[in-house]
Amino acid sequence: MKNRFFWGALLILFLIELIVLMQFAFPNTTNIQDTVAVNEVVKTVQKDWNAFEKHRNHTSLEYVVLDNKGAIRYRTKAGLSENINAAIRHKDTILDIEMKGLTVGKIILYNNDALIFQSEKLRAIFAFLVTMLLQCCIFAAYFFYIRRVVLKPFDQMKDFAKRIASGNLDIPLEMDRQNLFGAFTESFDLMRSELKKAQLAEAKAKESKKELVAKLSHDIKTPVASIKAAAELGTALSLEEKHKENYRQIIQKADQINTLITDLFTATLKELHELSVTPSDFHSQELQNLLENADYLHRAVIPSVPACLLYADKLRLQQVFDNIFANSYKYANTKIQVSIYATDNYLTVCVEDYGGGINAAELPLLKEKFRRGSNAKNIEGAGLGLYIADYCMHQMQGRLNVENGSAGLRVMIQIAFCNIH
Repeated sequence: MKNRFFWGALLILFLIELIVLMQFAFPNTTNIQDTVAVNEVVKTVQKDWNAFEKHRNHTSLEYVVLDNKGAIRYRTKAGLSENINAAIRHKDTILDIEMKGLTVGKIILYNNDALIFQSEKLRAIFAFLVTMLLQCCIFAAYFFYIRRVVLKPFDQMKDFAKRIASGNLDIPLEMDRQNLFGAFTESFDLMRSELKKAQLAEAKAKESKKELVAKLSHDIKTPVASIKAAAELGTALSLEEKHKENYRQIIQKADQINTLITDLFTATLKELHELSVTPSDFHSQELQNLLENADYLHRAVIPSVPACLLYADKLRLQQVFDNIFANSYKYANTKIQVSIYATDNYLTVCVEDYGGGINAAELPLLKEKFRRGSNAKNIEGAGLGLYIADYCMHQMQGRLNVENGSAGLRVMIQIAFCNIH
């Protein structure tokens, strides 16, 4: 509907401009004087020929009256043609004044075509300028409309795609159902939801695998330890060297089995170490946009950022902020206080909610893989957010600290200055 309005208005303005240009390109330069007024002037001049002091002009025409010798008998105003040659050059109308069948003089009717054309020209230019101004206003309005309904959603989708590529599936894509691309963006958010479900299922499967590996390693290590102990006893009691060597091989193989079980137990922790983190230098003012993107529910007031050069991976830093804000939304569901300040070698971003914090004994465990606080019961999650955030900050030569603040949980992200590396 809005598109039709814009294009309809532009079409109307285009037609107006075309009409104005046609009138300007093909002006009517031959103004036909009013015949009735001309006849009235001639009659009154003939009537008052011998008494011009009584003559009055009752028409809109301007004229000069000459006798046969070229002397001026009467003129309506100064500046008119005062002789026949001047009248011919100016294309004035020249008529004879006759009395009793004899020509007694001439009347020169002023040709005002040039003034009329100039007036029409000024009106045409004014109309054209006004039309162009309206057209520019409509184009500007249409540009801002396109920017709002097309360009801005695509920018949001670009940031959304970066988050999806980095593995962050917690932040939804903001949608305007009245928008032209509302249904289109909704499809992408449905994709995010399905990927999130798949990610949670995968996390649960990994956690189950971890528990299974821990259980099996415990169950296997017990009989292996018994076998090793029996072999050591056999070695001590055996009298023949051949039997002792057999017991030694049993002990060696038991140690190998124990080493393999330990390696299997720690293997589940290695997949996250394959996460690519490539820090580089960037200006601290870019943090403003990263924090605003993370606070997609607009529950925090982002303060001004001190000017400095930072050393970090912007994509992974965005992931860190996303995880922290998402945890605050999920577990505290309150407004968020953000403060930013510079210390010796770091720019610290402090994010604190008003959810009351957690048990102090659980704080050291929050950054471990698959570990969550007791307040996380019955709340969807895998316990990987702070683990990934801590890993990323460590790879960027930064720090991530978690503590209980005055009102709730406080997370401090310390980003290294560029001169650290």
